[in-house]
Amino acid sequence: MRFYLKFFLHYLVLLGSNSGISTYGPHQRAQKTGDILLGGLFPIHFGVASKDQDLAARPESTECVRYNFRGFRWLQAMIFAIEEINNSSTLLPNITLGYRIFDTCNTVSKALEASLSFVAQNKIDSLNLDEFCNCTGNIPSTIAVVGASGSAVSTAVADLVGLFYIPQISYASSSRLLSNKNQYKSFMRTIPTDEYQAIAMAAIIDHFQWNWVIAIASDDEYGRPGIEKFENEMLQRDICIDLNVLISQYLDEAEIVRLADRIENSTAKVIVVFASGPDVEPLVKEMARRNVTDRVWLASEAWAISSLVAKPEYLDVMGGTIGFALRAGHIPGFKEFLQQVHPKKCSHNEFVREFWEETFNCYLEDSPRKEDSENGSTSFRPLCTGDEDISNVETPYLDYTHLRISYNVYVAVYAIAEALQDILTCTPGRGLFANGSCADIRKVEAWQVLKQLRHLKVQNSVGERVRFDEASELSANYTIINWHRSPEDGSVVFKEVGYYSIHGKKGAKLSIDKTKILWNGYLTEVPFSNCSEDCEPGTRKGIIDGMPTCCFECTECSDGEYSDHKDASVCTKCPNNSWSNGNHTSCFLKEIEFLSWSEPFGIALALFAVLGVLLTSFVMGVFVRFRNTPIVKASNRELSYLLLFSLICCFSSSLIFIGEPQDWTCRLRQPAFGISFVLCISCILVKTNRVLLVFEAKIPTSLHRKWWGLNLQFLLVFLFTFVQVMICVVWLYNAPPASYRNYDIDEIIFITCNEGSMMALGFLIGYTCLLAAICFFFAFKSRKLPENFTEAKFITFSMLIFFIVWISFVPAYFSTYGKFVSAVEVIAILASSFSLLACIFCNKVYIILFKPSRNTIEEVRSSTAAHSFKAAAKATLRRSSASRKRSSSAGGSSGSSPSSSISLKTNGNEAATPSEHRRCQRPRVSFESGTVTLSLSFEEARKNSIKL
Repeated sequence: MRFYLKFFLHYLVLLGSNSGISTYGPHQRAQKTGDILLGGLFPIHFGVASKDQDLAARPESTECVRYNFRGFRWLQAMIFAIEEINNSSTLLPNITLGYRIFDTCNTVSKALEASLSFVAQNKIDSLNLDEFCNCTGNIPSTIAVVGASGSAVSTAVADLVGLFYIPQISYASSSRLLSNKNQYKSFMRTIPTDEYQAIAMAAIIDHFQWNWVIAIASDDEYGRPGIEKFENEMLQRDICIDLNVLISQYLDEAEIVRLADRIENSTAKVIVVFASGPDVEPLVKEMARRNVTDRVWLASEAWAISSLVAKPEYLDVMGGTIGFALRAGHIPGFKEFLQQVHPKKCSHNEFVREFWEETFNCYLEDSPRKEDSENGSTSFRPLCTGDEDISNVETPYLDYTHLRISYNVYVAVYAIAEALQDILTCTPGRGLFANGSCADIRKVEAWQVLKQLRHLKVQNSVGERVRFDEASELSANYTIINWHRSPEDGSVVFKEVGYYSIHGKKGAKLSIDKTKILWNGYLTEVPFSNCSEDCEPGTRKGIIDGMPTCCFECTECSDGEYSDHKDASVCTKCPNNSWSNGNHTSCFLKEIEFLSWSEPFGIALALFAVLGVLLTSFVMGVFVRFRNTPIVKASNRELSYLLLFSLICCFSSSLIFIGEPQDWTCRLRQPAFGISFVLCISCILVKTNRVLLVFEAKIPTSLHRKWWGLNLQFLLVFLFTFVQVMICVVWLYNAPPASYRNYDIDEIIFITCNEGSMMALGFLIGYTCLLAAICFFFAFKSRKLPENFTEAKFITFSMLIFFIVWISFVPAYFSTYGKFVSAVEVIAILASSFSLLACIFCNKVYIILFKPSRNTIEEVRSSTAAHSFKAAAKATLRRSSASRKRSSSAGGSSGSSPSSSISLKTNGNEAATPSEHRRCQRPRVSFESGTVTLSLSFEEARKNSIKL
């Protein structure tokens, strides 16, 4: 393949050397000789005529069609810049720049045909063609190429001229693929890359809050990379593309119709087009034929101001188009230069003749188009007089108010001139080449100019820095325009409505004045282009199966979540201390709840607790006041005092559960409750067990009285209580309770106590219940004993109530929440405390206050004696029955058996009189084998004291 390329180029060189420079390459050109030659590629026509080549004869060159006035203005900008440089005394003095400019017809084939002429003129030492010919240096070399316009055309040209390191500076090719310096090593440009334009397009769609668009791109190196970058940006912004298609100016009419049908049937109202003017024109024409006026077009820079599309007849459909345009520059004197164009003055520019004919719709003498018109192949036109006035005709050629691409051409030519100036003024030893050498300006080669351009740093007239090193891209500064209809003549007016700067500060890159925009040519309200209607505040977007993420259904926010703006993607969870309002648009602070002193329930519980304390204090006062009465003495008044004190503590401990829980109250309330109840039940247990042991003892001795003295009773109470104290100490040390805010309940924050360890709480209550169970056991056994006026029976009842309360407490405690947890425990404490107070002390207080006749020593002794007689009789009967059974089992013998008797013995003479016996009798209860002896003393000295 390389051999054939060498041969082909060799043939071109020979052809050029034999025929002369004026005859090689495309016939139509703009050409001027000079010391240094620049090449130019411009789209003077929009395309080529479609013609099938059946190869029955030699193929003919394709014909370029549809004249491009803007393309000719760009060509004029290059010529103007070169002439301005040639007339400058400071830039390249004594050096004349020449040019050879060709028409690309906006197609790759025509561009390559022109580019081959640039390559053929250069010394192609790298291809080693010396073996084929003796190439001379008489043919001028093209040291740089300005062009081309379209990215697809520039890509093909860059592949060719890059083989020979000919620098190529494009003025309008913005494809991001051309930024690959490894593949396009000699390509440069004075226009920003499309990567920035794609970002800017997505920013505009996001700015107007659209999320449902149609994406259309030209099927070439310009459209495909541009729309790919645009799609990535849309994906990052959660914007969906309903329709994504590629177009071309060469599409069949049937394909254009099908595409128009799809666009018309789409619900997306915004159409993003990343294409050139010739590619988008057929689609716009079809949409105008259908009069589809409810669409918003977003135009890339390549067609935003294209004369092919920006026509009055299309404004009903295209009015309101938002487009990107390069920042305009200023070229002094360019307006006058454009107006001086004339076929007689521009013999070096063959494109002027066709421009003149197209502008005035006439034919010049000796024009090849005149012959076609006479033969009937084209419409008839009159001859041009040559006196026509160009300033009286409105064409895109004279639209010099906003010079964008023309200015880029101007900057490109001056960049090459600046590079040549650096070569001209190079100081040996400081050059860019080997050993600091400099290039010879008279024999400069393309690769040397390329080297110099890569190190060039200049600033254009609008303040932008132009750099061509491998890492640099021009800053992307776009003017945003809106298509308006001129009220004077109905033509298209490009109204500036904003700008976009990629290097602007965050949030300030895009600036749009919405008040200047007219949508669809006359509307001021921003059109709606979303797949679904906006979700109102209080709702969120819900996914619809099988649909893009932009298509959604509005779902109400859950309780505890809110959305305060339209079209929210997710609902925001309210803070822990807040809850959502009824329509879920905001959050309000939760109500804080605890068992308060001020609420009725808390007041009632506190009153009951205070009442318990007062009643217990009253009972204690009664016991202290009547401490020397038999009933108080018989109740073991010391233990009774301690028991009443513990009940006061129990009632008081319930008050700690009321009020806002603090860390110290949480650590205090459970131990206070547990220790108070254990102290209370320990006193009851010791009292009950003492009565049981005394009345069931067979031989009461001094040992019993010693061990069941008052000191031992207090010691047992202390030991039982000490166990509970140790449980509380271990609990508080390892897992102390603390105040806790419970946010789990809707609309309410419950301030409760985190007990730290439920196991420790279980041990505390369990130990209390264990003592209560033991107490219940002893009380049940002694329920019929006469001590303390059936006190054991009432203790049994109190323990039953205690068990009922605390067995009910466990499920109630774990099934409630918030302040009711504390309330349940307070109720349990109060209920069990009141039961103990009522069962143990109410009967005694009633007798002391209202039945003083029963509060006597005789009453106590009589009840005790009656119980003793009953117990002795039952014992005697049991022994008699057992003796009879043994006698009958011995064969009916009549041996003597132990007899039972109740006798009254005196301490003196047995023959004493009954009065003496009653006066001298001492209290004694003795149990002997087979005999029960009961001795009662009614001495006044012992009447007020009974010790068991």
